[in-house]
Amino acid sequence: MEPVTNDTRIYRSPAFWGLINPQWNMCNKGRRQSPINVEPEKLLFDPYLRSLHIDKHKISGTLHNTGQSLVFRVDKDTKQHVNISSGPLAYRYQFEEIYFHYGTDNNQGSEHHIHGYSFPGEIQLYGFNKELYHNMSEAQHKAQGIVGISLMLQIGDTPNPELRIITSAFNKVLYKGSSTPIRHISLRSLLPNTEQYMTYEGSTTHPGCWESAVWIILNKPIYITKQELYALRKLMQGSEQTPKAPLGNNARPLQALHHRTVRTNIDFANTGASKAQSCPTMYKDMYYKANRWTSEISARGRERGLPDVDSVFHSLP
Repeated sequence: MEPVTNDTRIYRSPAFWGLINPQWNMCNKGRRQSPINVEPEKLLFDPYLRSLHIDKHKISGTLHNTGQSLVFRVDKDTKQHVNISSGPLAYRYQFEEIYFHYGTDNNQGSEHHIHGYSFPGEIQLYGFNKELYHNMSEAQHKAQGIVGISLMLQIGDTPNPELRIITSAFNKVLYKGSSTPIRHISLRSLLPNTEQYMTYEGSTTHPGCWESAVWIILNKPIYITKQELYALRKLMQGSEQTPKAPLGNNARPLQALHHRTVRTNIDFANTGASKAQSCPTMYKDMYYKANRWTSEISARGRERGLPDVDSVFHSLP
C-alpha cells in the first residue's frame, strides 16, 4: 500500500482523517473499521474454518522508514510470489508488504487488543486478492481486496529467527527516507507455531480506511528481545538533520465492532453435546484454557479496571 500522504502530522492525527479528505470519509463514517478489541467471551467458534496456508518459498524486498511507519515491501520484479490462501479466505492473495506497529514503552504498541490488553507491538502481513484484482492499489478499495495477518509481538529471550533477519537491519533505517535490502525471508517461518486464529471483516488502519480487509489474528505471538525492541524504538520520523520524534506509537485507535462477528477455529470446549451432533455447527463457548500469558494479561486488565479472564489466547501445548 503506497503512502496516502507524506505529511506525518496528518498521518498521526487519525481523529481528523475523515475530515481532511472526502475520499477518506470511511475513517469517520465506516461501520467495519479496524483495529478492534477482541473480546474472548464473544468469539464465535466456526468448525468450517480451515488452516491458513502460506507458500514456503523465500522472498526478498526492501525495508523502508517512511517517516510514518516501518514497512517491508517485496521486490516488484520477483519471479516467485508468495500466496496466502485457505483459512477464512475464499480467494488467493499475493503477499506484498509488512507493517510494524509498536509503542515507545511496553504497555502499548499493537493495533489490535485482546480483552483490553495491548501487546508491545504488532506485525501486519498484507496481501492483495490476485484472482480479482491486478495490484494492491486497486484491491485496497474493493470488496475482499486485501488480507491482513496480525502477528502480536511479545518480549522474550528467544527471538524469532526470521524476524531477526529484519531487526538486524534497523540501524540502517534510522531516519525518514532511508531504506535497505532484506534478502531471503520465509513468511511461513515468521509465523508462530499455531494453526489457531481469530478472523473478522474490517478495514485498512491507515487513511482512507477502506473496508476491504479480511483480518486474521494468529493465536500465538512471536517473540522479540528487549535489545531488538530498543533498536526499533530508536527509529525516527524525520531526517538525520531534523529527526523530529520517534517513529513509535503509530497505532490507530481502537474502532467500534458494530455487531460484527469475530470467528475462530479454536474449539475451546469439545463438549458431549457438540460431539453428538451429526454435523458441526457454530457455537459460542465461555470457557477458556489458561496459557502462559494469562497472569500478565489478567493483571493488566485488573490495572485498567477490566474483569478477570481465564485466558485470552488458547495455546497449543
